[in-house]
Amino acid sequence: MHGESIYRKPLILGDKTYNQITEDICAPIEGRAGKLWYLAFTLAAMAALWGVGCIAYLIGTGVGTWGLNRTVNWAWDITNFVWWVGIGHAGTLISAVLLLFRQRWRMAVNRSAEAMTIFAVVCAGLFPLMHMGRIWVAYWTLPLPNQFGSLWVNFNSPLLWDVFAISTYFSVSLGFWYTGLIPDFATVRDRQSIKWMRAIYKITSFGWSGTAKQWQRFEEVSLVLAGMSTPLVLSVHTIVSFDFATSVIPGWHTTIFPPYFVAGAIFSGFAMVLTLLLVMRKVLKLEDYITIGHVESMNKVIITTGSIVGVAYITELFIAWYSGVMYEQYAFLNRATGPLSWSYWIMMTCNVISPQLFWVKKLRTNLVFTFFMSLVINLGMWFERFVIIVTSLHRDFLPSSWTMFYPTYVDIGIFVGTLGIFFTLFLLFARTFPVIAMAELKSILKISGEKQKEDFAKHSHDQHH
Repeated sequence: MHGESIYRKPLILGDKTYNQITEDICAPIEGRAGKLWYLAFTLAAMAALWGVGCIAYLIGTGVGTWGLNRTVNWAWDITNFVWWVGIGHAGTLISAVLLLFRQRWRMAVNRSAEAMTIFAVVCAGLFPLMHMGRIWVAYWTLPLPNQFGSLWVNFNSPLLWDVFAISTYFSVSLGFWYTGLIPDFATVRDRQSIKWMRAIYKITSFGWSGTAKQWQRFEEVSLVLAGMSTPLVLSVHTIVSFDFATSVIPGWHTTIFPPYFVAGAIFSGFAMVLTLLLVMRKVLKLEDYITIGHVESMNKVIITTGSIVGVAYITELFIAWYSGVMYEQYAFLNRATGPLSWSYWIMMTCNVISPQLFWVKKLRTNLVFTFFMSLVINLGMWFERFVIIVTSLHRDFLPSSWTMFYPTYVDIGIFVGTLGIFFTLFLLFARTFPVIAMAELKSILKISGEKQKEDFAKHSHDQHH
């Protein structure tokens, strides 16, 4: 048996056997949840309920409960929408792109990253629905033959492109995530002693028995879905950026938006994956599977995408100056020095300057620092969307219609609520699903397990002598 290079760090630490991997990853599902889990779940559920209350109040009263005005007619809600869609990007990227590039380190992180994608897209999808105000006539957005004569949707509207992009992205991501879960559900099914739980896992595993034919099909389907998801990762956020780039408002109609939004989405998505994984590896005792090496690889992606975002910011400033268009120049001058300049500088500090600290190996392998940085980056990326949307609108062509934007408690409540919904779903996922792809980890145990690597090194050393 030939292992991979003995100089590569092992991806599975400790002296693990195939059975040990199953035991470790099934433990959180089969055992009782700890006090920490219940505490986190209570907090998340309370936030979610508060958010649902705010949404109900909003739909009952109208969009006037938001802090919008004549000039700033998009603000907090679209900021949150773009932020959540961005977070949903890393999951499919980690799974699909790294699968196509045969990166083995993705195997410990892909399952939770994909789950995160699904939950983030659910949170994002709430915002356009709420933005309609009259959600009971939402079916008007569908091209249905109806009693009003031929009322068709406006195919020129970027908001309609969002509907198509996000629904496609959601369905492909869901399929990709679920396909990967089937062999693991079968493992959990065979271990269950509680009758009703066994019955549920029996249904979800689709009668998987692990024959060679099933594995062959499983691998083929995974590759096809990965191939489909990869262009989707690029297209979805490109289309979200078209919401802005196809308009004529200074500060928005920039051709650099599509690649820069995609890089920003991966950047914020990876930060969110780290936020969740670092907590999860501690609470569910998965330190042997989610290693410092995994965290370091993810931090390298963060440096790369953070630097691309930094270049995009500088390009925007340069083009505004170079174009000689005074409105464009004023839009950027106002961002950096106007009444909302504090948000611009928070964005710059969090997204451009702070990730550069990861060039230092000591910092990018420090878990506490990484966790802190992941929160900083997500804060920065939220402010990036806020800056793009609000500071471009609040001072437009007519000084007589300049205004300030202040969020109301409903704005804030709904955002806190979506965070609550996201964490509630994620915590439930961690208790009922195998959070790491067991079947995939077992496939690399022989070449990437710590003990196996040592044995292989010893064996080759003896042969050499």
